[in-house]
Parts: sequence; structure tokens; C-alpha cells
Amino acid sequence: MNKFIQLLLASTIAASTLTACDQHAETAEASEAQANASASNGKPVIYQVLPRLFGNTNATNKPWGTIEENGVGKFSDFTPKALSEIRALGADYIWYTGSLHHAVVRDYTAFGIANDDPDVVKGRAGSPYAIKDYYSVNPDLADNPAQRLDEFKALIQRSHDAGLKVIIDIVPNHVARNYHSLDKPEGVRDFGADDDTSVAYARDNNFYYVPGEPFQVPVADDGYQPLNGESHELVDGKFSEVPAKWTGNGSRAPQPAQGDWYETVKINFGVRPDGSHDFAELPADYAQKDYRAHAAFWADKDVPSSWEKFREITDYWLTFGVDGFRYDMSGMVPVAFWSYLNSSIKMQKPDALLLAEIYQPDLYRDYIHLGKMDYLYDKVGTYDAIRAAMEGKAGTDPLVEIQESLRGIEDNMLRFMENHDEQRISSPEFAGNPRAGIPAMVVSATISGAPTLVYFGQELGEPGAGDAGFGKASRTTIFDYWSVPSIRRWNNDGQFNSEKLSESEQSLRDFYGKLLTFTRHSSALTGEYRDLHHYNRTQGDHYSDKLFSFARWNGPERLLVTANFGTSNNPVTLRLPADLIAQWQLSPGKYVLTNQLQAGTAELVVGDDLNASVRLELAALSGQVLKLTD
Repeated sequence: MNKFIQLLLASTIAASTLTACDQHAETAEASEAQANASASNGKPVIYQVLPRLFGNTNATNKPWGTIEENGVGKFSDFTPKALSEIRALGADYIWYTGSLHHAVVRDYTAFGIANDDPDVVKGRAGSPYAIKDYYSVNPDLADNPAQRLDEFKALIQRSHDAGLKVIIDIVPNHVARNYHSLDKPEGVRDFGADDDTSVAYARDNNFYYVPGEPFQVPVADDGYQPLNGESHELVDGKFSEVPAKWTGNGSRAPQPAQGDWYETVKINFGVRPDGSHDFAELPADYAQKDYRAHAAFWADKDVPSSWEKFREITDYWLTFGVDGFRYDMSGMVPVAFWSYLNSSIKMQKPDALLLAEIYQPDLYRDYIHLGKMDYLYDKVGTYDAIRAAMEGKAGTDPLVEIQESLRGIEDNMLRFMENHDEQRISSPEFAGNPRAGIPAMVVSATISGAPTLVYFGQELGEPGAGDAGFGKASRTTIFDYWSVPSIRRWNNDGQFNSEKLSESEQSLRDFYGKLLTFTRHSSALTGEYRDLHHYNRTQGDHYSDKLFSFARWNGPERLLVTANFGTSNNPVTLRLPADLIAQWQLSPGKYVLTNQLQAGTAELVVGDDLNASVRLELAALSGQVLKLTD
């Protein structure tokens, strides 16, 4: 494997020919980007994007449309200009969702790639989470599919030149039903290649089986037809798999239900069917040990085959130039495996960013301390509570208890208001108004030292309208060939500027740029936190549960953050308790607070008893970050 990677790294990458002037300009831009990157406070901003959609300027958007009808974005669409604009928005990392080779309904047999059966593919373009080849990338995204790995390596280099680090997905819980790697290094064996298929479980089997039973395609109970009923030689309600494997979500039936993850098969990590474990247990005190100790613990342990295969995969991509991984459905995989994998990654690249999708709050601390994750999704908690406030279904009071419940791990919880799984803020199914995201993002992005995630088009108020085929309105499709109207306008024939954006789109993007850039450089946001909401709720004076406020500080930088989720302007006197003023070492008097997101100041008045207040005019759907000037 190592020899293969060395040869791969030594290969010449085909790139666009540049004039000497272009090369000089790009070098200057890269130098500036790297200088800006070094100024970050360690609170990252992650920009998530689907390459399949990002560069696609074809406006046809026919439901269930083919790649010829609807078009597709390419790796090459991420030009130095596009990447520099993403960086200028405030991003530190770019997460290229759907880059790995997953199952698609398109004929690439000319490149040695077997066709995928639409009976076990979701949509036409396929789910990014049904990986078919972990050692290659999606041929749809390459200008020349035969050179797809070289093209992706060139994209990684362009991203690095722009000051952006690169994240890709790893999906350890499941793979595509037709997994087969063409590009695996010498000595690497495919998942399942050495399995004993006569038994339901064996520790070193990569899959679980239903011995003696063939797989059967689910029976659609909602009128669904693959490719929307279009005639296709492989659409026959059959897929050959004998014996049947367990389905990705854990279904053990040889014929999973339509609602199951039938396009995938579950990976066996040494968890027996009864739930017991077939691997060494990690001692509890390792929660207090660093990744080096974890790596040493596993160094002499015999681990299940699947563990080793995923370590080979992450080793490959680290050597390829990737800077971090987003792990899909991490809570369905044992914590001990994460200790094994993540400590291995950190031993090779200590600054690798490791992000886990997980929805079980009772497991958060185990996955951080024992599993050695850097960051976890904060959906079941902060996202859900902020969303309820945005929709007017609840007030902001629950946020106080949620933040308290995260004490000690708050800086490990990724904050977001959109991603590929969630509905777009602007969609009628969510808030129906892009400006509703302003107070939400002010709170989400400043409440902790954790990363902030922005989903491409969020900064433009993209509503995710239109049923794309398998993908439905409100969430920008991840299953279909499609394009994103707001991104097309911003693209503007490769200029990536505001010329075709509406005034409201430009205003919103300016807000995101100011907020994200501020969060990257503010030392206070990685310092101390003090809730002010509960204190003010008990003080009266027009402070309602449509508002939320807190203080952040670190050394000389002291901030007051306040947001109005209401649809009416709200004049309010925000009160600060004496003990906070004492911590800030302020004497009685008046102090200027400068708004960091727009023009304006406010006055903080500190009384003789050190109780303090500031009079604010909070516009509807707004947020303010006020910085104290001594």
C-alpha cells in the first residue's frame, strides 16, 4: 500500500494551463490566504458543498433528469476564484460531500466500472452515502473519468493554495450493496472478499449474512419506481446477492422494507448479533488519556478485519492530502473502534479534523473522550432548540439548560443551522424567510468555541425549492442531477461575484461574511461563557423569550451577544450582574460597546454596586455582537 501511494503521489497531475500572469496572481492569492489562515483563533468555519451541484449552471432541473438533461458539476468548477471567495466568506475548511465513488445510474463500463442496478440505488445520481469504492472518487465529477483521482488531487492542491483545508466523508456503518474497488492499493482486499458466508456472524467477516436466503428488492408501498418508471435494462425488481446481507440500518430481513437503507449493507465491527463485543474493551480511565496512549493500547491488540480495512482507507486519504474526515452515523459504530481509528489518524496527522454525526446525547462524552473525536453534531439540543424558536414553536428559554448540559464539552459540539440532512432555513417547510437565520446564526456561531458549519447556498438564502426526483423540496437534493439557483447566480459564468444576486441575497451574504470572519478571529469566543438570558428573564423590562443573550470573554476582549428571534422590533434594557462586572474588572462609570456586525455603538452603564445595564434597540430578526471598549 505504501509503495502504491508513493507512486501515486509522484504521478504528474494534469492541470489547466495557466499564463505566467495567472500563475503569479494565484501565487499571490495563495500567500495572502495562508497569511489569513494563520490569524485564526482555532475556532474553525467549515463550508459544506456538493461538487455535483456546485458548479452546475444548467438551469433545466427536470425531475429525474439525466446528466445529459440536467448537467453536473465537476471538480474543475472549483477554480482558484471560487475557492478564494469561499475563503473570503470566512471558511477554514471545505467539506467536499459526495466526492468518493458511490453508486450511480450511469454507464462507465468504458472505464472498467461495473454498472449499478437502479433497483438498489436511490435516485439517479445516487446517495453519497452508498460508497462503492473507497479508494476512488465519483467519475461524474471528473472531466476525464480515467483521470478522476488526479483531478481530485489537483482540487485538494487548489483548496490548499486558497488557504482551505479539505474534509471528505467516511461512512463506516455501511457500504453500497455492490461494493467493489477498482483502485485499491496492492495488497488491499475488498470488503467481504474473505468472508465466511455460511454463518450469520464471524468476527472477521466484514458483513452480516442471512445464510441460505437470497436478497430480495423491497416492495414499494408508496408507488415508488426506480428511475420514476423509466425503462432500463437492469430495472427488473431483482438484485443478485446470495446469501442476503444485513441492510445498512440493521435490518436482518432478506427483503428489507422500502424505508430501510436497502441500497447499503451493514459493516460488522466485531459486534455479535446479540449486541456483545468480540474485541478488547478500552479501559474507562482512557477517557483521561491522549491519542498517543490510545494508539499504544491498540498497538498489540488483535482487532476485527473491518477495523483494519478502515484504517487502510484513512491512511490512504491522509497520504493523498486530505486534512480531516466527517464520519457518517458514528453512533452506530462502537466507541472502541473510534479510539483505534482516530488515534491512528492523530499519530500521523495531529491536526486532522475528526467530525462525527451522532444524535445520542448520552454518548457524547464517550465519543469525545474515549472515541477521540474532535467534534460532534449538536443537532439534538442546540439546533433543535434554535429551530423551534425560529419557527415560533417555542421560546429561547430551553437554550439555557441545553448549554448547561454541555458544560465541559461545549467546544466539541459542531454548530450549524443547515446541512445536507436538514431543511433549508428559507424553505416554507422551515422558517420561510432567510433573515430568520440571522439571529439563529449569531447565537449558533458565537455561543461556544466549536466550529461553525455553513451549507453552500445558505449564505444566499437558498430555499431548496423543487422536487428533483428522489430528493424532495426543502432539502437541496443529494440524490439527483440538479443545480442550485442561488449558486448559479453567484457563479455568474465563473466570476463568482454579486452581479446577478438580488439585493437581499447580497445583504445576507455580507452578513454571513462579517459574522464568520469575526468568529474566526475573536479570542473571546474560545474563552469564558456566561448566560445572561435567565438573569434578564427574571428582571422584566421587556425582555421576553423571543430574545437570547450571553457574555463571552478572554483576556481583554469582552463581548455581549444578543439576538431577537421575534418578528417585531424590541427595545430592551439588558442587565448584567455585579459578579460578571467584577470578573471583567470594570469600575463604576460608562463604557462604549461597538457593534461588530454593523455600524453602531451602545453604552454600558456600571453603577456603584457594580450592577450594569445597556439600552438596546433590537430590530426584528436580528443579532448583535457588542465589543467593550475600555
